[in-house]
Amino acid sequence: MAIREQESRKRVKKDAAGLVTFFQSIAEHHSAEQVTFLCIGTDRSTGDALGPLTGSRLVEHGFPNVVGTLPSPCDADTLVNRISGIPAGQIIIAIDACLGPPAALGCYFAASEPLRPAQSVGVSLPAVGHYSLAAIVDINGPRPYRTLQTTPLHRVMVMAGEIAAAAAEGFGLK
Repeated sequence: MAIREQESRKRVKKDAAGLVTFFQSIAEHHSAEQVTFLCIGTDRSTGDALGPLTGSRLVEHGFPNVVGTLPSPCDADTLVNRISGIPAGQIIIAIDACLGPPAALGCYFAASEPLRPAQSVGVSLPAVGHYSLAAIVDINGPRPYRTLQTTPLHRVMVMAGEIAAAAAEGFGLK
């Protein structure tokens, strides 16, 4: 997914501290048991590893329903099949890494709507999630695959930790 400033009207730009209020607002309407975190990405690309890293951290915090972890990533090849395995009635929070403008690097875009995974690399996948969180792991440019391959691992790991900690605090698991 690629975020451009003009596309982000429905998405609210947040820093790490603002993530807690995003998750608290979801927790006001849905318990942790009613929510499935759909953490999209692969462990084979540094920038795109945000999803599985976040998923593994969410499991460590005790969330019961997480799809997409380091041992079992949810990537472009498995996304449709993995979505079909989520029980009906579950509220899906989709989390994905994305590329964005320089001013948004390290920020998050939260929304009460689905996200479209893999837009920045030109892959057509279905929109997913009742809620979504796009993490700007690097700057959008002419070679998105290369950018994701060379994104600093430290940035991705920090952002995954911030998302999982904010979710745990927002849902009262911390």
